[in-house]
Amino acid sequence: MKDPGQASIREVIVVEGKNDTAAVRRALGADTIETGGSAIDDRVLREIRRAHEARGVIVFTDPDHEGERIRRVISREIPGVKHAFLPRDKALGKGKVGVEHASPEAIREAVERVRSTWSGAEEPPLTWEEYVDTGFSGMPDSREFRRRVAELLGIGYANARQFYRRLHLLGVGREELREAIREARKEIDG
Repeated sequence: MKDPGQASIREVIVVEGKNDTAAVRRALGADTIETGGSAIDDRVLREIRRAHEARGVIVFTDPDHEGERIRRVISREIPGVKHAFLPRDKALGKGKVGVEHASPEAIREAVERVRSTWSGAEEPPLTWEEYVDTGFSGMPDSREFRRRVAELLGIGYANARQFYRRLHLLGVGREELREAIREARKEIDG
């Protein structure tokens, strides 16, 4: 039985394993599909595709290399899925990183900030030249700058090339990005 204080989520949330399912159910009472780790087989992809067509899907994987790989595979195979991101510092526990270690509040916050993939109808957030000129790549503080902007946007940290692709994939608008850049620069530069 769901806690009356929990949000009702229509979409099915895709997680990596049973412990992630338990954490999501404690936080949201939502239905989940487990990938069983980073080796996603065709059966799991068919299940995710069916859920996406019937109710919609939110991919909510661990903020690590394996989680990012799962996210890419699902996005490539099932266009239009939504994405929720958990910051690494909110997913730490027992020397490991994962959704299962996040607090119910952190899980709810991540799912509330869910992102849809970019339709292509809007203007892209930045050209590659603008991206580099802004300081997302090639500067001594680029890593920290990307981390902080990712946190402000709720889209998860990534290396320079992956972060550029993620900004486009998730349809981050120019004005939203500019505001996050201003805020991140204020915080980093003091």
